[in-house]
Amino acid sequence: MSIEVSAQELKAALHQYPNFPTRGILFEDFLPIFRSPELFQKLIDAFKMHLQEAFPEGKIDYIVGLESRGFLFGPSVALALGVGFVPIRKAGKLPGELVKAVYEKEYGTDVFEMQKEAIAANSNVIIIDDIIATGGSAVAAGDLVRQVGANVLEYDFVMELDFLKGREKLPAPVFTLLNAQKEALKH
Repeated sequence: MSIEVSAQELKAALHQYPNFPTRGILFEDFLPIFRSPELFQKLIDAFKMHLQEAFPEGKIDYIVGLESRGFLFGPSVALALGVGFVPIRKAGKLPGELVKAVYEKEYGTDVFEMQKEAIAANSNVIIIDDIIATGGSAVAAGDLVRQVGANVLEYDFVMELDFLKGREKLPAPVFTLLNAQKEALKH
């Protein structure tokens, strides 16, 4: 099955909630995908197919997932590819020596952390999350990976809010599995 066919089936499973979490936003909930083992498998297989096509020489060492939705499917993608999974967490949730990155949110700032020893220098990493909006959290994740001397090969997302132009902030290629929202919800 092709990535495009899987993407169409996955897109059909999304639930839409207008004006959530704030007015003008059309929230597309991808959690219904996880209720169906068949759809969940298609999600994992679609990312696996893309990454094997994009990096046929198999130079991926780690999948890095962002808290919290990147944890829902990032480990499964890593397992399917036979590579490691490393979580990026919000501040205060990880033990040991950490690297930190501050990023902008709608209402202030937040901090991401990663264990320093989790990724070896010169490793090749794919950063994965559910959605790219403004790009702030993805930029911070890339910063953490670079702080430990590793390389970001690509940023992968299930969905994208094109109109927020988050991908323009990212210093590596971006792959979005499902069709993006081109504009904000009309009032």
